[in-house]
Amino acid sequence: MSYAALMSEWRRDPQGFWAAAAGKLHWHRQWDQILDTAASPSGRWFTGGELNTAYNALDRHVEAGAGDRTALIFDSAMTGTRRQYSYSELRDEVAVLAGALSARGIGRGDRVVIYMPMVPEAVIGMLACARLGAIHSVVFGGFAAAELATRIDDAKPKAVLSASCGLEPGRLVAYKPLLDAALDSASHQPEFCVVLQRPELAAELAAGRDVDWLECVAGAEAAGCTPVLATDPLYILYTSGTTGQPKGIVRDNGGHAVALLWSMEHIYGVEPGDVYWAASDIGWVVGHSYIVYGPLLRGATSVLYEGKPVGTPDAGAFWRVVSDYRVKTLFTAPTAIRAVKREDPKGELLRDYDIGSLRALFVAGERCDPDTLAWSHDRLGVPVIDHWWQTETGWAIAANPLGDGLFEIRPGSAGKPMPGWDVQVLDEQHQSVAPGDIGSIVCRLPLAPSALPTLWNAADRFEQAYLEEFPGYYQTGDAGYLDDDGYLYVMTRTDDVINVAGHRLSTGAIEEVLASHPAVAECAVTGIHDELKGQVPMGFLCLKAGVAESAEQIQAEAVDLVRQRIGPVAAFKRATVVKRLPKTRSGKILRGTLRAIVDGEPYSVPATIDDPAILEEIAAVVGDGKPS
Repeated sequence: MSYAALMSEWRRDPQGFWAAAAGKLHWHRQWDQILDTAASPSGRWFTGGELNTAYNALDRHVEAGAGDRTALIFDSAMTGTRRQYSYSELRDEVAVLAGALSARGIGRGDRVVIYMPMVPEAVIGMLACARLGAIHSVVFGGFAAAELATRIDDAKPKAVLSASCGLEPGRLVAYKPLLDAALDSASHQPEFCVVLQRPELAAELAAGRDVDWLECVAGAEAAGCTPVLATDPLYILYTSGTTGQPKGIVRDNGGHAVALLWSMEHIYGVEPGDVYWAASDIGWVVGHSYIVYGPLLRGATSVLYEGKPVGTPDAGAFWRVVSDYRVKTLFTAPTAIRAVKREDPKGELLRDYDIGSLRALFVAGERCDPDTLAWSHDRLGVPVIDHWWQTETGWAIAANPLGDGLFEIRPGSAGKPMPGWDVQVLDEQHQSVAPGDIGSIVCRLPLAPSALPTLWNAADRFEQAYLEEFPGYYQTGDAGYLDDDGYLYVMTRTDDVINVAGHRLSTGAIEEVLASHPAVAECAVTGIHDELKGQVPMGFLCLKAGVAESAEQIQAEAVDLVRQRIGPVAAFKRATVVKRLPKTRSGKILRGTLRAIVDGEPYSVPATIDDPAILEEIAAVVGDGKPS
């Protein structure tokens, strides 16, 4: 089906479109109403219906005769461990853990915090909660104790699943002391904690509260699947970078399963039995949607990778995994590809691997600059597809549907809106802007299945944060434009649109120019204070390995490049070369923190930052800002 036909079918009968998609799942009870717009401003899907997400992800395939098919491949570049689970094996392990948790009182509606590294037990824990109708809340493994405590106090879990440690290149991260510190400061206390003891480090268990994972499941009886309402929460996921009161995104069971199953077939072009790899982490929404639930709902094989794109051991790590497991579809963040490009600019390590199985590379999580897209396409020889979505949506708002025949890929664009998403670009007066003009990207209500119906215990905050500024629309917080052909260009966060002497400029557009310089591997632009113009842009440049030119020469060339392609209106006069860019662990660049450093303002060190030392390095070069 062509994109035009797909969208025509959805527009003709939106509710019938999603009802047909829902028919591919197993329902314990059929829904009373496909879409209830009275229950929530964003809409509630399949109200009255009952299903179980874990049943649809595992038992459904086993009962259909696909129990011997590989469900999960675990590959740890940190330990050299490789392990595979068939659908039957994974279902059985999930059922036993669910039985162990049930015996300790975990049931429908209870919350369970999961604070674990990228190991199979983390996936098993998520699915075990889903099997029981419990609500899991995954917190990125190794997250700071104070941030973990705020999430525990907000979710009020009955139990915590954790591990003794996580592994990073060159270091071991002890999780148990962080968990203990979080519980010492948290007001809410779970009834028990289950701790997976990894061989690399043994954790000391607290008597009466902590239980060893293996002892917990020993002798446990397998639990069946508990049907839940389609509108019951499957999980709570706290947005990265939150400070103070955390913002818990609620994901329901019904709309989530329907949208993810549809997206696996139509957007990613994945068939049952295909090997699909989302190179992310279960602590982020990509890991929830496309390491765990999406591939398993589709009956595909999902890769769970413990490692990095570079340094484990080199910039050929991704290609080794693709080659070893015959990966058909790879999904990662542009920042991962840029890291590979920086270490191996010519892609020479690709020669060591057979990646002939690869059909497409999908990128998301931040804007993919045209240079990175072109580099990937030239070396991999497959379509490189940028698409755009958020923690709040759970799957792509805009994409290019591989499963329905790709339309033209336009570098810099995230594709076109997918079914369920009525995307508009509005100005500050809430009026549509002309094609090519930058404005706030919004989505007309009701939202597609899987989009957040609310925030955990914060319905008023949900409406204030997402629905209040543009009545009748969901405010994405991103800025960009639609072109004459309906392609969406997501340029920056709304806060990163800078005003230079009355001209609104996108930092993403300037970054696109800087990234085209042959010596630049990665860059970021932020608006800094200027007495005359209000704000002016400043660029931060990371260089490719082996660059012969001096930093001063490259900085001057970068300034000239922006002047040539965007013009004097950008007032771009300052660029600096840095060793690294400050990022969250999910790969998002901390542009606001960069601005504060340059402007000499106090700044907080985000709990999600990958390496806090980067901020000190940059402050020593370009600014006077001090950590607050």
